Amino acid sequence: MTIEKAENTVSRATIARLPAYLRLIRRYKEEGKQFVSSTTVAEELKRNPVQVRKDLAVVSSVEGKPRSGFLIDQLIADIESFLGVDNASEAVLVGAGGLGKTLLSYGGFENYSLRIIAAFDTNPELEGVEINGKPIYGMNRLEEILAGTGVQMAVITVPKACAQEVCNRLIAAGIRAVWNFAPVHLNVPSGVAVKNEDLAASFAILSGRLREILKKQA
Repeated sequence: MTIEKAENTVSRATIARLPAYLRLIRRYKEEGKQFVSSTTVAEELKRNPVQVRKDLAVVSSVEGKPRSGFLIDQLIADIESFLGVDNASEAVLVGAGGLGKTLLSYGGFENYSLRIIAAFDTNPELEGVEINGKPIYGMNRLEEILAGTGVQMAVITVPKACAQEVCNRLIAAGIRAVWNFAPVHLNVPSGVAVKNEDLAASFAILSGRLREILKKQA
């Protein structure tokens, strides 16, 4: 089962928890362990053991054994297959400003087989610059580069005023999945996947949790 096939049957919350499971289970493999139980994963990540067991059951092709748990190699393969990690994905980034440069420099994406291969920006001073080995092109070359690479995924880190226009250009050029960091909700046609990251909302949630903690400590 893949994410595409499971969109209507598996909750987004479950899908969002899987990368954390994968990171932890990979660490266990590096430590030489062969089996892991859902209880161990739950304790390490401070999660509900029942929830972890249900999450792993969704993606695992075999059930964990009562005493020894899941075979780590098989569990890693199952989660990677579900998340599409076993199929390398290339992406381009539009908007090489502060956040864009940070994402270009981040090496953790490759742990999930996501490779940002190039970036685009309107700033002429950035044309020809490389960040972490990734070239930056002018926006006038967007369609040309995309046509030559066949990339179908894009990351948007531009100001909100131009985000929809950029998104429209990307889709017209063949992009079928958009990861949007611009502070605006993007409208896309059917057949195009979009994930809108609302950093302000995330901060508001974190701030709210902090207030709750401080109240309990008062």
